Formats: sequence, C-alpha cells, structure tokens
Amino acid sequence: MVLGVLVALAFAVMNGVNDAAAVVAMPVVTRVARPPAAIAIAVAGNLLGPLLLGTAVAGTIAGIVAVQGPEAVAVVGAGLSGAVVWCGFCWWRGIPASASQALVGGLTGAALIEGGTDAVNWGGVSGGRPSGVLGALFALAFSVLLGLVLGLVVDRLARRALRRASRHVEPGVAVGEWVSAAALAFGHGANDAQKTMGAIVAVLVASGNLSSFSVPPWVALASAGALTLGTAFGGWSIVRTLGKRIVRIRPLDGLVSQSSSAAVVLASSLVGAPVSTTEVLSSSIVGAGVGRRRGRHVRWSIVGHVGLSWLTTIPLSGVCAVALTPLWRLVT
Repeated sequence: MVLGVLVALAFAVMNGVNDAAAVVAMPVVTRVARPPAAIAIAVAGNLLGPLLLGTAVAGTIAGIVAVQGPEAVAVVGAGLSGAVVWCGFCWWRGIPASASQALVGGLTGAALIEGGTDAVNWGGVSGGRPSGVLGALFALAFSVLLGLVLGLVVDRLARRALRRASRHVEPGVAVGEWVSAAALAFGHGANDAQKTMGAIVAVLVASGNLSSFSVPPWVALASAGALTLGTAFGGWSIVRTLGKRIVRIRPLDGLVSQSSSAAVVLASSLVGAPVSTTEVLSSSIVGAGVGRRRGRHVRWSIVGHVGLSWLTTIPLSGVCAVALTPLWRLVT
C-alpha cells in the first residue's frame, strides 16, 4: 500500500513536470511574465484547484479498475508505474505527451493482464458524466476538439474586435494573459491532482484502509503538493515546443489559447472528465494559428509529431504497465 501511494505521488510529480509547460508556456514565450513569476502562478493554482473544485475526476479515475483486494493494489501500482515511465521518456524527449492518457493506458493494460476484460470498467458517458475507460477516452478526445474550435473562434472574434485598436490595448492584453494563466493553473490543479487522488483512494480501498470511495484531506494535500513540486521544476523543452515550434505565439494568441483551454479544463473538472491540459492547450494554439488566417505558418510536421505521441501514449504506457505487473505481484 505504501509503495502504491508513493508511486502515485511520483506520478503527480511527473504530471506536474509535463503539464507545467502548458500552464507557464504562454506568459513566458510572449514575455508577459518571467519564468519565476509564471511558475508562481502555476504553483498557486495547482495547490488551490484540487482543494476547492471537488473530487469528480478522482471518482472517474478510481473507477477504471474493476479488481478487488491485493490484486487491485498490484494493478494500480503497475498502471501508475507504466505511466511514470512513459511520461518520463516524453519529458526527456521534449514531447508534450498526455499524463492523463498515460494513466488511463497504464491502468487498463495492468488490469487486462491481471484479470482480462472483466477486470476493466469500460463505462461510457451517462447524463453528461463520463465513467470508466471509454468515458475517459471520450473526454480526452472531445476536449481536444473543443479546444481547437474555441481557439479558432475566439481568436477570430478577438481580432475582429481589436482590428482598429492601437498599441494602447497591449497592457490590457498582458493583464488578460495573467488572469487566463491563473485560471488555467487552477483548472490544471483541479483536474490533474484529482487523478492522483483517485489512484491513491483506489489503493486505499483495495488494501482495506478505506471502506468506500472518499478522499481524505491528507490525500488531497499530498497530491496537490506533489503536483506543485513537479510544476516547480517545469518542462522547458516542452515550453519551447508549445510556444515556438507549433506556431509563433504573440500576446493575443497567448490570451486566446489560455482562455479557451482554461474554459475547457475547468468545465471538464466539474463534470468529472479527466482531460489533458497539454493536449487542450496544444489544440487551442493550433486553432488560434488557423484563426488568424495563418494556417500556412502552422508547423504541421510538429503538430503531426505531437498527434502521433497522443495516439501512441495509451498503448505504450499500457505495455510499460504490463511489463511491470510481475514486479508488483511479487511486492503484493
């Protein structure tokens, strides 16, 4: 149990390292904020988000594995370990991968190898709320599409509204970037820390330390703290990918992409949908780039590489979890 909790917190740190780039990239690249100030925003949001926005996402993650008893501890531990391995590889390579996808893939792979298809809660979407693997996958895919559409529409509306504006609006745009960065950090903390909370609760229930799903205060604080620790390190190679390599970002683009992403992530957190802050922001950046009629300036080769990492994250993190499952069986 203790090892499972520690690996869950390690996943939160790696999640913070990976997704911190999404939170701090726009203010840093557009030079609205220096890296220390941008990280301070991300840290504050990551601490407050999971403490103030409920536990709906944690419930969705905890319900993916349909295994009971000690076997569930091994499954969750292997799933988390597989996600950590894959996220660590992507961080090393500067690829903006999805920690959410890695966690879903890891848990699914470990559950399948442990008990077959019956060991996985496949779920779906009911009443606007996702559950199980299929619900999580739908939320991940739909959030990317929504981020792309919002980025495109909001960018065009913003440019139409400001087409005759003078340079005097630039300070207002900068303030908007600060506010939208804070909102995105809050949403990131709420959504991503809850994934760790859900994994820890699954371990506690499986080991008999909790009788039913509920998030103890120490779990919320530990998950938020671990995510914040990862955020403080940041993934600066991923910052360069998001802020420079996909399309050249200007202050208004940063405001548009951050605002669109924050809206998607916050709404997803309220309905219990585990989404990827990095994926949503990446799609919003592409939408903003196309929205200013500069689609030809979008580096589609980079977009293709990022998209490929999204497509391969679930199966490869699942493979990592499968490879690590025998070790967890020995431990448990």
